[in-house]
Amino acid sequence: MADETTSSTLGELYTEIVAEALFVAQEASVLRNLVTNYNITGQGKEISVPIYAAVSAAAVAEATDLSNTAVNPTEATFTASEHGVMTTLTDLGASTASRNVAADIGKLFGNAIAKRLDQDLIALFDGFSTGKGADNTALTAATVFEVAATLRNQNLPINECALVLPPTVAYDLKANATNSFVNPADARLQNSIMGTGFIGSVGGLNVYESSNVSNSGTTGDYKCGAFHPSAIGLAMKQDIKIETQRDASLRGTEIVATAVWGEGEIYDSYGVEVEADSSIE
Repeated sequence: MADETTSSTLGELYTEIVAEALFVAQEASVLRNLVTNYNITGQGKEISVPIYAAVSAAAVAEATDLSNTAVNPTEATFTASEHGVMTTLTDLGASTASRNVAADIGKLFGNAIAKRLDQDLIALFDGFSTGKGADNTALTAATVFEVAATLRNQNLPINECALVLPPTVAYDLKANATNSFVNPADARLQNSIMGTGFIGSVGGLNVYESSNVSNSGTTGDYKCGAFHPSAIGLAMKQDIKIETQRDASLRGTEIVATAVWGEGEIYDSYGVEVEADSSIE
């Protein structure tokens, strides 16, 4: 009997799935590299991050004792939970497919895990206490500068802050920055947007586009976010992992991808919710 899928060939197949899934998951996630990451591998499923309030220094006369300043941090606790996806690869499918089945499944699983991770982090934008923009107004460069000023007012290095937008909201910002916004003497930003389609940075904020920013319930309305990495934490307990289980009666093998993480706010004032309405939806 020819074209059998033996245990040795299945072992090679799943090795390829693991490698492909790890690569795609890390490359496809936008938010993962923009927030503060905590590795809790080998620890419990919870991590508590101390949050320190700002303290002030004062002038003091010579030979005068300094008064005590209370330092009493609060905590942000992240609880990791499992996220996963499963499919069943039949023996016949594995042995007769014209494509690289391992790579295809790896890409599907990697993108699925990366998308869910980004969605969990993006959902935190709605929790920021400070908000700018409006859900019935297209995003403008002026609003982005207002957001940048708000974050600068928290003594944050603005070049470390990110603004995450869905592509259809980013369109409005691009159109506004290249047309109706008051043109500065130096038009390099406009020329760059016109030529590449990428915004880069506005008002010092690094602008990222992600289709994982979902509408807020009404077509065209979005809750975007601008933040410093210290605003949001991601506790990663287990990166993507692939396991298999043979189903003999089905003549196939279950392939399960899982990852374990928890996310949450750290410094609320280090983030701004940016509401906008897309003009092309």
